[in-house]
Amino acid sequence: MAQKKYKNYKPTKVTSLPFTSINYYLFFLGIVFLIAGYICLSRGPWNSFWSLTLAPILLVIGYCVIIPLAILFHIKNSDKNVKKK
Repeated sequence: MAQKKYKNYKPTKVTSLPFTSINYYLFFLGIVFLIAGYICLSRGPWNSFWSLTLAPILLVIGYCVIIPLAILFHIKNSDKNVKKK
């Protein structure tokens, strides 16, 4: 049997991971905010400044701002060698 030969076959380029060190740093910062928020939540009586004000602010910043930013953040590389047609 004859083997099929693909004329227009181009091997795919191996890409690196989409996350850079900045993404991991932001994710770690988000985890620190979450840990600090839960520690503030467990501290003192239920009607203290720590439990009612500071802890929810830290948790919202951690869950809704820093961790999504760590996932979505991407630096675009500017290729100067690419010529425009």
